[in-house]
Amino acid sequence: MGMRYLTAGESHGPQLTTILEGLPSGMPLLAEDINEELSRRQKGYGRGRRMQIEKDTVEIKSGVRHGKTLGSPITLVVENNDWKHWTKIMGSEPLEEGQEDEIKRKVTRARPGHADLNGALKYGHRDMRNVLERSSARETTVRVAAGAVAKKLLSLVGIEIVGHVVEIAGIKAQVDHSLTMKELKERTENSPVRVADPSVEQEMMNAIDEAKKNGDSIGGVVEVIASGLPAGVGSYVHYDRKLDAKLAAAIVSINAFKGVEIGIGFEAARKPGSEVHDEIAWDPKEGYYRKTNRLGGFEGGMTTGMPVVVRGVMKPIPTLYKPLMSVDIETKEPFAASVERSDSCAVPAAAVVAEHAVAWELACALVDQFYSDRFDTFAEEINKQRDYVREF
Repeated sequence: MGMRYLTAGESHGPQLTTILEGLPSGMPLLAEDINEELSRRQKGYGRGRRMQIEKDTVEIKSGVRHGKTLGSPITLVVENNDWKHWTKIMGSEPLEEGQEDEIKRKVTRARPGHADLNGALKYGHRDMRNVLERSSARETTVRVAAGAVAKKLLSLVGIEIVGHVVEIAGIKAQVDHSLTMKELKERTENSPVRVADPSVEQEMMNAIDEAKKNGDSIGGVVEVIASGLPAGVGSYVHYDRKLDAKLAAAIVSINAFKGVEIGIGFEAARKPGSEVHDEIAWDPKEGYYRKTNRLGGFEGGMTTGMPVVVRGVMKPIPTLYKPLMSVDIETKEPFAASVERSDSCAVPAAAVVAEHAVAWELACALVDQFYSDRFDTFAEEINKQRDYVREF
């Protein structure tokens, strides 16, 4: 079966929940491993007021005993601290007669760029709060929680992963490929915009300030790098087993993401093959390696042993304080779209979400490929694969 997870919860509901299945037994896991990652998601220049309201922390409700996984489903819960203000509006019990207009905060005005109208048409909701509460990017909280568990698994088998920003509003960072993963992480963790290039940091912050002043929003590009994966993870045999394809789907599944690149990505269309493909070399100590990594650690849907490099394109957040025009689904009259609450730029936070989406897919691929009932034997199998590749 492999690993899978399910999330549940609304943006202003009492809690967000995720249930993870398929983790090996005996893997060390603490709530603080997850809380550290949840905290990273809430940081970043350009975030809105909710980041001050909510300080996300997780409760592990099942599947872990005395700091180690049991092999049974793991339940993670993140409570919404703002729930007390939404108890009647979002409660599960029916409203009393005459209370509906007073309590429901009904939404009939579809916001451009959101799931509001399409979701209402699909599920028949005349109150689009029923759509926006679940389609909200708040759900990425528990996606990060799930990814944090996967990231813990990866770290324990020698795989490091870092997400960072490479572009905001057309301002591009110069990525220093000589940086170690540790150096890249240190630089980006200390940057308000999660960028490793200090020369563009202030320019990006100025662009965010300008967008906020204008009642607008801006997007950007994030990059996730993972090092330490053994060669041959994934498969060329079937389309749905190609690991790079799974990563592409995971990135585009994140709210507001509209594009994905592996390695140099779209730049490959503008170059001759001699400047795209990675020459293969061999070293007596390390075995096979690539002289470059333009293909982002993949060939034929499988890892090459080089760092995995994935980029995602995030559109500007569609909730604008300078609203776009839309239509009220009850009156059919035009109106200026309403504001629930918004960030002017969420790209730095999105880099953290992307990092965890990639971590989950990489962990799933390893669990699928190697014996994974027990963590100790799982780790041994991965190290055997590394030895096998070196000696091949």
